[in-house]
Amino acid sequence: MELIVLLNALVTRLLFVLHSVIGVWRVTAAKKDSKYWLLALLNLLLCLETGLTLKFKQGRGYKWFSPAIFLYLICTVPSLWLLEIHHGTQYCGNEPEAVQVNVSNQDFNQSRDGSHGSEGIIQTAKVFVNQLSTICETVWTLALHQTFLLLLVVGRWLLPIGVEITRDQLSQLLLMFVGTAADILEFASETLDIPEVRNNYTLINAILAVWTWSMLQFPLDLAVQHIGCKPTTSTRRIPSLLLCRYSAELWNIGVSLFIQDGPFFIVRSILMGHFRIFNQMLVFFTAKNILVVILQLYRLAVITLDFRATILQKSRKGEVSCCPCEPYEAHTHAVADQDNEMKEFVAFPQKKETQAPSKD
Repeated sequence: MELIVLLNALVTRLLFVLHSVIGVWRVTAAKKDSKYWLLALLNLLLCLETGLTLKFKQGRGYKWFSPAIFLYLICTVPSLWLLEIHHGTQYCGNEPEAVQVNVSNQDFNQSRDGSHGSEGIIQTAKVFVNQLSTICETVWTLALHQTFLLLLVVGRWLLPIGVEITRDQLSQLLLMFVGTAADILEFASETLDIPEVRNNYTLINAILAVWTWSMLQFPLDLAVQHIGCKPTTSTRRIPSLLLCRYSAELWNIGVSLFIQDGPFFIVRSILMGHFRIFNQMLVFFTAKNILVVILQLYRLAVITLDFRATILQKSRKGEVSCCPCEPYEAHTHAVADQDNEMKEFVAFPQKKETQAPSKD
């Protein structure tokens, strides 16, 4: 096992566990009940997955799915649910957040003057932790949301990739995740900050449920990987051909319609239509969701028409096979034809040389 692969696998999962434990700490502090520390036991699943991955996959990733990302979701999402439902009772003043977060120089000077060496470092750390505990819960919750999404992207980048996904595909996936994370953060933060929503327990649960549902796209790599299909009888059916040939595009359309923009549009429409909640940002992002859904449906229509045109064109030419693996098969046949032409080209001078003496 390569050392760099081992380090990436362990460091990334360690960051996941650390962030999850911080979330459990904030839940315990907000609820003022130590029994919520039991949520930290969920990290045992991540530890088990780490051992199995190191043993059977040598630290590398799996095809189409990342168990580490999925278990990180399981470890962290419950804490964020509890924090959002509790929604802090501490008062956040009008001072800037930077002022609230910074530790005063006086506290540091007192801790530095009182002790030296390792004891001074420990004392300074205690002062810093105590100062962090004074930050209001709403700031903590937003910070956990932000770092959660950032860690999902950075962690997916740091995790060792398997042999099934290339670095080019990984870079495409990460760029998609960055945009997705921004939309999800906006949905959770903007909608839950509306006073009418915050006072309605049912709406909070519904929004958090949609938010959790949208997070399930992060462990999957189908957005950049095509499904490999063999030219069997079952794969020659039209739906199977369409799925195999445009699997990545169809997955992106399905994610947008059924996991992200579609559910976001439904929630925002209910807020405006049923609960009569209107503000500038809500209207803007609802219009944005409508536009994305329309464009995705347009993209689906274009793919379907293009596929239908390809089928008709091949049927007119008398080609029975229209396998989605056709690019690979065509490439294979092209390589074979090139090899035959090369052999004929090499053999052509030899034939001329062998025929020349016979004329003399």
